[in-house]
Amino acid sequence: MSAPDQEQNDPLSAPLSTKSKILETGALLAQNFAPVNAICAHLNAFHVYTSDPHRCVEANHYCSHISEGVRQCLIYDTPQPNARLIGVEYMISAKLFATLDTEERKLWHSHVYEVKSGMLIMPGPAAVPTAGWEVAETKEMEEVIGLYGKTWHFWQVDRGDKLPLGQAELMGSFTSEEQMPKGLLAERDERYGISSEQKKEKRAYIEEPEVQTDTDQAWKK
Repeated sequence: MSAPDQEQNDPLSAPLSTKSKILETGALLAQNFAPVNAICAHLNAFHVYTSDPHRCVEANHYCSHISEGVRQCLIYDTPQPNARLIGVEYMISAKLFATLDTEERKLWHSHVYEVKSGMLIMPGPAAVPTAGWEVAETKEMEEVIGLYGKTWHFWQVDRGDKLPLGQAELMGSFTSEEQMPKGLLAERDERYGISSEQKKEKRAYIEEPEVQTDTDQAWKK
C-alpha cells in the first residue's frame, strides 16, 4: 500500500516522510516555542461529556500559567510523543469565577472531588523519588482544588474517531464516586504505578472550598 493510500485508510498510521522529519528537526533547532515551553505541569484525570455524562475519557493536561488566577492546558489522550491533542481547558480562580454571569458559569466545572478522591494526579518523572514528588503533587492539589475549569474536546477518541470530527464537546468532571464507572481508577493507577486511595488519604487535610451551585451542569440535567 502506498503512503497516500495508507494515510487515507488510517490517517494515524502513516509514518512521517523524510521531508517532514527534516523540517521538524530544523524547526526544533531554529524556532521559538515559548508558549509551549511555558508548560509547567502535567495533570492526569478524566473528563465527562456534558451531553452524555455516562461517557468519559482520560485526559492528560499540560498546563501553563497566564497569571496567578488563570491557567491554560492542552489536553492529550496519552502522555506519549504521538499523543493526539483532543482538547483545551482553562482554569480560573474562585474570585474570577464569581465575576461571571449565570449562563457563563454553567459552562464551568469544579475540581474538588477530583482532588479529594485522588483521581487527579501529577505523574512524576522516574528519576525523582516518589515520596518527594508526592509532596510537590499534594502542594499543587492545594491550589487546583479551588479552581474552576472550562473544557472543550475536539476529538472523540473514546468512540474511535480517527480524526477530530463534528462539533466541539463541552466537558465536565466527576463530582462523586457513584458517577464513576467501576474499575476506571484501578486501571489508570496500575499503568502509572500509583494508588488513588493513598493519595486520597494524604489529601484529607486539604480544606474543601464551597462549590458554586451553578457549576457542574453535567449532573444537573
